[in-house]
Amino acid sequence: MIADKKEFYGGLGLLIGFVLILILIFSPVIKGQNGLEYLDDLFNSISKGSAYYIPKVKKETDKFAGQSISTAIEMADEGQAQQAAVLFMKGGALVNVSGTRLKVEGDLAKILANCLADADSMYINDGQAVAAKYGYNERQVLFNWWQALKALNKDFTKQKQFSAAKIVDSVAIKAVETSYNYYQILPQKISERAGVVFFALVFYVVYTLWYGFAIMFMFEGWGMKLEH
Repeated sequence: MIADKKEFYGGLGLLIGFVLILILIFSPVIKGQNGLEYLDDLFNSISKGSAYYIPKVKKETDKFAGQSISTAIEMADEGQAQQAAVLFMKGGALVNVSGTRLKVEGDLAKILANCLADADSMYINDGQAVAAKYGYNERQVLFNWWQALKALNKDFTKQKQFSAAKIVDSVAIKAVETSYNYYQILPQKISERAGVVFFALVFYVVYTLWYGFAIMFMFEGWGMKLEH
């Protein structure tokens, strides 16, 4: 038995409205995207505008100018090893490839400068320049850089060259990884989309409360109440 029909059906109406809006949110009504996809792209675009660390990382790598390295790293397979060898050679390094193993000798700053140049091109969505430079897909180029830098970090740590290991890891995370994740996303300032962002945040709070009140009214109308 329903103890309070007005409250129960009021809550049911709120719940039906909640479900209808939920269906609308997951429908492709915004330029072929659903609401979640649209907001995901929006916040990615806004965050890209404030995640450009490459110039700062470049200043840090310049401190290693003239520091020669001699290291041996392992890649995932022979194909990746051949591709990664070209990355180092474009940075002026001498590379010897033996199966999946690379022996690299060169100036650390020059190697990282080449890596940062590729990451910078990808960050501004100029992937064609990177693909033309190496002759294969630009995303694969950055992935190979990421794998190679992680292998370098491991070898430098093993050699107790901790400062070199740290800068290599910084380039991998703040430049290569960031550029890979934000590739083909157009950056925007939050000030340019302040209205949409404000609406989205307010709607999230209201929509969450909406569901909570709908359930509460239904249960109270049904006669179920919390008591101390």
